[in-house]
Amino acid sequence: MEHKHNHDEHNHNHNHNHHDHDGHDHSNVDGSRLKMFLPSILALILLLGAIILDNWVEQIWFIGTCRFIWYFVAYLIVGLEVIKDAVNSIIRGDVFSEFLLMGIATIGAFAIGEYPEAVAVMLFYAVGEVFQTLAVSRAQRNIKSLLDQRPDEVTILVDGKTKIIKAEDAEIGTIIQLKPGEKLGLDGELLTDGASFNTAALTGESKPDTKGKGETVLAGMINLNSAAQVKVTAAYADSKLSRILELVQNATAQKAPTELFIRKFAKIYTPIVVFLAIAICFIPFLIVENYDFNDWLYRALVFLVISCPCALVISIPLGYFGGIGAASRNGILFKGSNFLDVMASIQNVVMDKTGTMTEGVFKVKETVFKHEFDKAEILRMVNAIENLSSHPVATAIREYVGKVDSTVIMDTNQEIAGHGLKAIINGKELLAGNFKLMDKFGITYDFNPSAIIYTTIAISYDKKYVGYITIADQIKEDAQQTINLLHKLNIKVTMLSGDKSSVVKFVADQLGIENAFGDLLPEDKVNKVKEIKAQRGTVAFVGDGVNDAPVVALSDVGIAMGGLGSDVTIETADVVIQDDKPSKIPMAIAIGRQTKKIVWQNITFAFIVKAVVLILGAGGLAIMWEAVFADVGVALIAILNAVRIQRMKF
Repeated sequence: MEHKHNHDEHNHNHNHNHHDHDGHDHSNVDGSRLKMFLPSILALILLLGAIILDNWVEQIWFIGTCRFIWYFVAYLIVGLEVIKDAVNSIIRGDVFSEFLLMGIATIGAFAIGEYPEAVAVMLFYAVGEVFQTLAVSRAQRNIKSLLDQRPDEVTILVDGKTKIIKAEDAEIGTIIQLKPGEKLGLDGELLTDGASFNTAALTGESKPDTKGKGETVLAGMINLNSAAQVKVTAAYADSKLSRILELVQNATAQKAPTELFIRKFAKIYTPIVVFLAIAICFIPFLIVENYDFNDWLYRALVFLVISCPCALVISIPLGYFGGIGAASRNGILFKGSNFLDVMASIQNVVMDKTGTMTEGVFKVKETVFKHEFDKAEILRMVNAIENLSSHPVATAIREYVGKVDSTVIMDTNQEIAGHGLKAIINGKELLAGNFKLMDKFGITYDFNPSAIIYTTIAISYDKKYVGYITIADQIKEDAQQTINLLHKLNIKVTMLSGDKSSVVKFVADQLGIENAFGDLLPEDKVNKVKEIKAQRGTVAFVGDGVNDAPVVALSDVGIAMGGLGSDVTIETADVVIQDDKPSKIPMAIAIGRQTKKIVWQNITFAFIVKAVVLILGAGGLAIMWEAVFADVGVALIAILNAVRIQRMKF
């Protein structure tokens, strides 16, 4: 698919070719279903009328030219679009399209006087197209209704008075007044002391999420209990919800290998079928005694109708689209159908610890300092240096020490990747990080740090070891369930973390993770993932998608936890889990496997039915009506099977 779909704006040209769900514009379903079926209904009435006049209520006037015109009008009502599409495809260089197959078969049927069959082929094809359009539009509507839940209007405060304006006209810095039960239209910062929100539109979770003053709230969240005020921080078009909606709707641009294979297959298969049909028509002249041109032409036309690859071209993209829709309904965003395929075949899940299997909310457990140092003074300096970092450890220290002391003046400061922070305060060097940082700067200490289970921040000042702060994190409530489900799916789990080995081993032992490695720098994680890929196959890496960018790039699929946390995360990862729940990892794998299963069911079914009826058609044992059912019937069953995934519970 070379161009991007923009389904929410309904801005498609009527561009028929294999690159867009069988070529037809399924995104813009305007008017009622009756209107969509109207041409088919008119053609059906004319066809049934003609068959009755042919067989049961014979009329003298219904012969010759009059009979031909009657059938031809019925044919044009449903067939004109297909003939136009065949011509347009030839102009664009795509000569052997399914539209050409339909055109040759039906015009040929008219040429040998098989008018009812010609009309029937186009009629059933038109009905199949409507069902396909309804199925695709339903999948799009499901995604749109799940994600694009912003209100069109918002109530803003101007000089202490409320005013209703269009959400897209609200500027950054505007104050929104949000009533209980009302949905937020734009991303913003909560000005009220506290408020509870239903975040189901963003995360698939209806559990209330309580936000405090200054915290970020996002478009689509529903205010639950009390009136709240929100300061707009992003324009309507730039909101998290807009980005997610665009991401999901453009996900079909990334094609799965199965889709790409079928597309290539159709380009080779269609000309072969056309030449075989020509051979069926003319070669018997050389080997059959009583050669009847009309009889063999009819067989060739039946062969053409049966061979039409509609079922495959329609149902495969629809199956993947359904998988993406089912995932987004559960708060999992796939960036393309190719990642559904990769997730289906994942053999190893490699995960970060902090924020993935643990809450990432650290609390200071204890402070162990040497007596010769002023504890309060050291903590003030550590708080000042940690204030420069957005790491969860820094947040824990800020919460423990309190407001940053502005009288602490730093001459220089720097972050040393994988080690910690360094600053010059009062002309003396302050180090705060792991014990590897102490080793790096030659700071000596008189005990074994691996004896401490918790995450440890070692501190030195003026080249002397001061002591350490221990910080603890909490395992997520569904972490154990996640590991159990992954083991049931026969997936090997490995935990990699920059945190100290004792902490990583402690968490891994509690959860039953077989392989766990701590004290890793970003390049160490890359080397570990390379080892796993070399020994054990495909790897999905689950992390924050920002710090772990090299590992995400190396893995077969990168999964980001915390889709609500960072715009960069959404852009970096291949799959985004919006609500931070690790249990969505096995769910994403299950959706990928189910999607692939349904797609291959459709491929197998279509090939078997077509092969059987093609043989019967070439041998003169299948008539045009059976050919129509073999083509359109298979397509309809495949569509219904593909749509099934949207109703499944995972």
